[in-house]
Amino acid sequence: MNSDEFEEKMRRFEYYHSLRILSDTWVVIRVDGRSFSRFTKTRFDKPFDVRFRDAMIKAAQALVKEMQGIYAYTESDEISVLFRPEWTLFDRELEKLISISASVASSAFTLAIGEAVQFDSRVWIGVNRSLVVDYFRWRQGDAARCALNGWCYWTLRKAGKSIGEATTILANASTEFKNELLFQHGINFNNLPLWQRRGIGVYWETYEKEGYDPIKKENVTASRRRIKTDMELPMKDDYNRLVRQLMK
Repeated sequence: MNSDEFEEKMRRFEYYHSLRILSDTWVVIRVDGRSFSRFTKTRFDKPFDVRFRDAMIKAAQALVKEMQGIYAYTESDEISVLFRPEWTLFDRELEKLISISASVASSAFTLAIGEAVQFDSRVWIGVNRSLVVDYFRWRQGDAARCALNGWCYWTLRKAGKSIGEATTILANASTEFKNELLFQHGINFNNLPLWQRRGIGVYWETYEKEGYDPIKKENVTASRRRIKTDMELPMKDDYNRLVRQLMK
């Protein structure tokens, strides 16, 4: 068996290597922190810590830049990145996109926080714009639920309740009950920072940069792109419009 035949034989065992994401579809890659509940247990303030938030933003920015995304949405320990139907990075090869997106997020977060972490990655496919909007509305809804639950749980823990007691109190509790619980502890959930309740968006924006043309000897302006971090995202119909605008 010559070397070419031997290589071909070995490559036949690279399962899923040729699997590609459907063409002409919107793609979302979502990365999630691996074992972040344990990782964050003693390193960060609860329920929210700006150091953790900023590290997640760094990871989201890196994903948008490195993977050619148009929008990243982050809440809790997850980041969802949106890609256009014509996006062809790595020929849409699923294995590479999964592994590299997890690697980009892991390295960016590690550099930002100074400790090694890992992310896993998955792919979601949207066949039309409405489904994409629904996806991001879904994740924003999750952000609101997680924020309310987190604030209630850690408020109870800091008030002296055990893990079991706090969990029991909140089990099957209504949104109204949770809001009232916080209010009794001097916390108005609606007054908490928007980024905690609605998540954070990362996307490209166009701006005008002033310069000087030495040939014409005059001041000129040029359009440039930069990454914007939006910590005051709208919600409901206004959020729908923002996501649709980013898909244009």
